[in-house]
Amino acid sequence: MSMLPSNEQTGLTESHSGQKDRNIFRLAAALCMIAIINPVQYIKFKETPVNEEHGIGGGYISEEVYPDIDDGILLTPASYESVSEPESLIKSYTLLYDSHIVQRGENISGLARNFGLNQDTIISVNKITNTRLLQVGRVLRIPNQDGIFHTVRSGENLSGIAERYRADSEAIKITNELFSSKIVPGTDLFIPGARLDWTMLQEINGDLFIWPVNGVVTSSYGWRRDPFNRNRRQFHNGIDIRGSIGTPVRAAMAGRVSAVGFDRILGNYVIINHHAGYRTLYGHLNVIRTRTGAYVASGERVGDVGNTGISTGAHLHFTVYRNGATVNPRALMR
Repeated sequence: MSMLPSNEQTGLTESHSGQKDRNIFRLAAALCMIAIINPVQYIKFKETPVNEEHGIGGGYISEEVYPDIDDGILLTPASYESVSEPESLIKSYTLLYDSHIVQRGENISGLARNFGLNQDTIISVNKITNTRLLQVGRVLRIPNQDGIFHTVRSGENLSGIAERYRADSEAIKITNELFSSKIVPGTDLFIPGARLDWTMLQEINGDLFIWPVNGVVTSSYGWRRDPFNRNRRQFHNGIDIRGSIGTPVRAAMAGRVSAVGFDRILGNYVIINHHAGYRTLYGHLNVIRTRTGAYVASGERVGDVGNTGISTGAHLHFTVYRNGATVNPRALMR
């Protein structure tokens, strides 16, 4: 005997079927909406070969191209060149300091690199006269910007100082918190962005002069026993460098020969004037190979090692003068 479904059973079946149809319809509608609004379909990607001259060693740059935009316009990732530096980073600001205690093995060039500053800045701010004598434990001032100090002299004005260092007078006023252009002699002004004179920097770093001859230093600068009278002390105003007769003697720095000749004590000698008040003397030469008034380059041959004058053997006597007074050559030689 067959049984017909009751009205209640039929209603449940139709309700379930209708719910299923509605779910399918919603899913289809959602997929259609995704297809319609998907932004990827409007973007095309173009790969452009990159030459090594761009500094990234070849490869490709991916560029997004929007066809609805006028032809010839590409949207590419921003580069450093296309981003403007914030105004707060390029305008002048007040001079501030941090501090650093020198550790074993540290030097000025390394500290400058670590703090993102020039050597000139750390040297000037801390009044360092010889970087080779930097002591462990010394407390250094580390400024928040590059620049050097200038001590105002009588008769100087702000515009003249700015012109000398190729700086901006307004920047100097802001950095030093000056409320007017009036400056007082004796004041130390920080000149933002300024650098030390090349000669001064080389002098402080001990790189001003090359060795005029390669050899062992047999007598240093300063007080010593007189080599001809052991009971007497004398001040030796240079250094003696041992060498064989005929060994080339070279100019320790570029300059103009101011004198050549013979002296009873120094024997054959050459004197060269250099810039910044420096002068060098080369004594006991066997042969002089330059003349008065000649310009010589650094490393140019000016004579030969000899044993002329009052001498204990073949060597070069080398003296350095600064503004007429002798200084220790070793402190200035590479």
